[in-house]
Amino acid sequence: MSLAALRAAAEGLQGVAVKTPLLRIPDLDARCGVPIFLKAEHLQPIGAFKVRGAYTAASRIPAELRSRGLITYSSGNHGQAVAWVARRLNTRAVVVMPERAPTIKVEGVRRLGGEVIIAGNSSAERYTKAQQMVEEQGFIMVPPFESVEVIAGQGTCGLEIIEECPEVESILVPVGGGGLIAGIASATAALKPEVQVIGVEPVGAPKLARALEAGRPVKLDHTESLADGLLPLSIGTIPFGILSGIVRQSVLVNEAEIEEALRFLYRQGGLSVEPSGAVTTAAILAGRVRLSGPTVAVISGGNVDPAVLERLVQS
Repeated sequence: MSLAALRAAAEGLQGVAVKTPLLRIPDLDARCGVPIFLKAEHLQPIGAFKVRGAYTAASRIPAELRSRGLITYSSGNHGQAVAWVARRLNTRAVVVMPERAPTIKVEGVRRLGGEVIIAGNSSAERYTKAQQMVEEQGFIMVPPFESVEVIAGQGTCGLEIIEECPEVESILVPVGGGGLIAGIASATAALKPEVQVIGVEPVGAPKLARALEAGRPVKLDHTESLADGLLPLSIGTIPFGILSGIVRQSVLVNEAEIEEALRFLYRQGGLSVEPSGAVTTAAILAGRVRLSGPTVAVISGGNVDPAVLERLVQS
């Protein structure tokens, strides 16, 4: 993806997405021996980076088509982003969500004016239902990651990281469908190709790790993790095509490490982060990556159920 495409997306997001800060936790720096910066995407309007891609894609749909209503399939954060964007663009939003979607994310979609349809638990089931509604009712699809427009929007996060931290050597990125890491990889390739972009996934959902081994997306039989936003069965075809040759590593963290990272961020940094957003910190704390210089860990979202957060931080 070209630098021009990323800059165009950044221009379109002015006044919409927040240029989130890079936060520091002294104890994290001390543990690692190198500067660690946390890209605070949980401070976006809907509590996650997804607003970048959702707005970029939806705002480029012609108004006469957009008036039919937007639809997507999502475990939560992309759905909230589409609902938020639809309200801003004065159109309808329908979000197909899994049975196991966290209540806080289902309620978030509804609070933002979106309509929720529950369909199975796999991404494939949600996609099938959403596509059926496109064909039968004329909705316009805003995919969570299989879209160059969505990826361009997510890539603006990478532009900001390099602008704010030009000395960065490594960027750690949570991996769900791959839109965020593909966008960030595009930004680094264009501006600072020597930067190492590393994916981070739960042990129970190693989509990118398997794809990198095979040289192509691989569909897993099952995914499971407390990190509910990182559970697609496969990395997206479009994201993988963009990140191939740039991203060479995806490390895995287990459930205990994710929980410990969530506690650390809350206790040491005062940050309420959802498990999916804590995986990059988990990789650092667990020593899953070798860091030789300034590192940015993307906190992708903060939409954590208060009861879950309380249970984890008190355990």
